[in-house]
Amino acid sequence: MIHDRIEAFADALPRNGAIAGLDLGDKTIGVAVSDAFMSVATPLETIRRTKFTADAAQLLDIVKARDLVGLVLGLPLNMDGSEGPRCQSTRAFARNLARLTDVPIGFWDERLSTVAAERALLEADTSRKRRSQVIDHVAAGYILQGVLDRLGHLRSSG
Repeated sequence: MIHDRIEAFADALPRNGAIAGLDLGDKTIGVAVSDAFMSVATPLETIRRTKFTADAAQLLDIVKARDLVGLVLGLPLNMDGSEGPRCQSTRAFARNLARLTDVPIGFWDERLSTVAAERALLEADTSRKRRSQVIDHVAAGYILQGVLDRLGHLRSSG
């Protein structure tokens, strides 16, 4: 089931269990996972994209191996908040993935996640080569941490 609003996604999740954040690029998918209490995001890996069936199989292997209870895809909105071709592509990926799993799928505004990830890696004095290897799953970590912070706020005020 796909949830456009983070509140609906939150309602679809069990109280505890790990979720994953995905940074969907043209060539890669950055993956980050949370702890079982949905409080801390940890960058996990970057999947090299080939074709949808292979990409989905790798993601679903992670879902199964880590017993994930939800997936959040970064939604690459334009800076003015409008949706362009990349958002359409992300939504299509989510629709296709939802046909293969019962795990709730949500979206999160990812506009500045890659910028924040790049800045953090630069501050950590990470080499250019290493940055290119980890940027996608570090960006996924930023996406997921934003979601986890929002979920924590929703649960504490609900």
